[in-house]
Amino acid sequence: MTQTIGLFFASTTGNTEAVAQQIALLIGDRVRLHDVAQEGVAALVGYQQLILGIPTWDFGELQEDWDANWDALGQLDFSGKRVALFGLGDQVGYGEWFLDAMGRLGELVCVHGGELVGYWPVDGYSFEASKALAEGGTHFVGLALDEDGQPGLTEERLNAWIPQVLAAFDA
Repeated sequence: MTQTIGLFFASTTGNTEAVAQQIALLIGDRVRLHDVAQEGVAALVGYQQLILGIPTWDFGELQEDWDANWDALGQLDFSGKRVALFGLGDQVGYGEWFLDAMGRLGELVCVHGGELVGYWPVDGYSFEASKALAEGGTHFVGLALDEDGQPGLTEERLNAWIPQVLAAFDA
């Protein structure tokens, strides 16, 4: 039997929310959406399979709702949980900090026992630095999206990433 996936996101401009809704539509009834701004992060403990969506703001900063819940998130035990991340950033305007918030979230999940799945190749991106790079630097710790510079690639990337994530969840 497949498990329900908790999809948690926070969005200031609506881009991360729109991507979260696209993911929910592509996955279907198996996923439950949670807006961190409205619900916080306490419900994460009820899921063994998580998708977390986080945009990076300005100079590598956390989005405000994730930031407001960061201490609570750091108190959660992610042991036994498989976690896929997707991050939004601007690789041209903020190329020195591309997806840094996703990198910080991935680090927090791992420090607290979680297993990251859904790594994504760096091919096709042009940025200066990122805290979201996995060891070796050939992949991001999650799906990298740039709604400012590459919005036309989001659907294609989601269609490639979601089956990979679902296979890792069901492995």
